[in-house]
Amino acid sequence: MNHSLPSSRIDVSDAVGTPETRLLREARERVDAQMGFLGHLMVFLAVNAGLFLLSGLQQSYWSFFPLWGWGLGLAIHGLATLAKLRGPNLRQQLMARELARLRGEQRQA
Repeated sequence: MNHSLPSSRIDVSDAVGTPETRLLREARERVDAQMGFLGHLMVFLAVNAGLFLLSGLQQSYWSFFPLWGWGLGLAIHGLATLAKLRGPNLRQQLMARELARLRGEQRQA
């Protein structure tokens, strides 16, 4: 049984590979994020259109409940995708800021 603490993963992708390799990796990650959101959107539209038709046939229109719930999830997915696509990776920005803060604390100690 391993009782060690989980190690923190530090993104070193910027430190390895050629500039072209880094650009290809970043482009792949960004396209994967976009395709993931578009896939989610297509399923959302198809399923909710079917639910809307089914509830319309029953003349009860209960399909608005799953539409709102799933729509909230889709909106959150969209915001997460936008955050990933906004310039340099937000995670990398936060990591750089935290490293700078910790280095400043080390110098003062």
